[in-house]
Amino acid sequence: MYLKKPLWSESSATPESDEKPPYTATAVGEMVASLNKQRLYREVTLALQTGLKEARAEFSFLRVRGLRSILKFLRSVAESDSTISLFCHSQSIPELQGMVPVLFQHSLRRYEEDTVANLNHIFGVEPMKISTPSTDAEVALALRVLEGCCLLHRESTIFAHQHKAIEMKKTVEDKTKNFCWGESHYHHDLSKQVLMDILSTRGVLEQGACLDALISIMLDSSANQMDFESCDGIEEVAHLIRDKQVDENLRMKCGEFLLLLIGHVNGRDKPPLARIHEDVRRLLGEKSASLIWAASQFGSTLDPEQRLTALHIQARRVLESLDLY
Repeated sequence: MYLKKPLWSESSATPESDEKPPYTATAVGEMVASLNKQRLYREVTLALQTGLKEARAEFSFLRVRGLRSILKFLRSVAESDSTISLFCHSQSIPELQGMVPVLFQHSLRRYEEDTVANLNHIFGVEPMKISTPSTDAEVALALRVLEGCCLLHRESTIFAHQHKAIEMKKTVEDKTKNFCWGESHYHHDLSKQVLMDILSTRGVLEQGACLDALISIMLDSSANQMDFESCDGIEEVAHLIRDKQVDENLRMKCGEFLLLLIGHVNGRDKPPLARIHEDVRRLLGEKSASLIWAASQFGSTLDPEQRLTALHIQARRVLESLDLY
C-alpha cells in the first residue's frame, strides 16, 4: 500500500489564497496540516493492520502477499520525515508494534523443528492447525521487511535481539534425579541463530537479503554486534567471499557487507567488535584486509547515489584483490 497525496494539497496552494487575510491563510494552513496528519495516521494504521493480518496467515502465499504490501508501505514511509515519525509512533501501540515478532514467528520460523507431541488431534474432535513452510521468496521478503523496520525504527533492533536473530545457539545439559532409573540427562536448546542459519543454508536470494538485514540489525546495537562476534559470523561471510564457486553477485554483496561493517557499523576500535580487524586479517590475508579497511573509509559527504556507486566500486576491488592474492 502506497501513501497517497491528499486531494486538498493542490487546491490549498492556489494563487487566490495569497489574496486572503493573513489570519485566514494561517487558519486554513493549520486545518490542512491537521487533516493531512489525520489522513496519514489512518493510512499508516490501515496498512499495518492489513499487512500484519496476512503476515500471520497459515498459508505461505497469503504471507507473501502481506509482506509485499508491508514492504511497499515501508518504502513509501521512507520518503518523508513526517511519515517516518508516524510509523515510529505506531510502533508504540501494542496492536501495531508486532511487525518484527511476526516475522520471526511465521516467515523466518524453521518449520522442520515442528514435531508431533501426541496423537490427540487424530482421536479428538479438535482440528490440527497446519501452517505451510516458508518459500524462498517469502524468506527473502521477510528479511527485506526486517531490514526496513530496523532502519526506520531503531527499537526494532531490540525486538530482533529478543527473538535471537543472531544469537549463538547454546545447548545446556540438564541433570535430573529419577529414583527409579537413576540420573537422567536432557539437552535443551536455549537459543537459535536465525539469520546465521539462513546465511549458511539458504540460496543466493535469501543470502543477499540476509547480509543487508544483518547490517541494519547491528547498526547502533551493541547487543546484536556482540551476538555476531560470538557466533563467528565474520567467518561465514569470509567463507562465502573466498569461494569462487559462489555466485558473483553474492560475493559482491559480501564485499559490501565487510566495507559497511568495518567502516560504518564498527566505527570505533573498542568493544563489542574489537576483534573485527584481526579476524578479517586472519581470514582474508594482510593485503586484502588493508584494502578493505582503506576502502571502507569512503566519504560520508557524498549523496546517497554516489555513496552507493562508490560502495559497488570498492566491493569490486575487494573481490579482485582476493582473486589476485
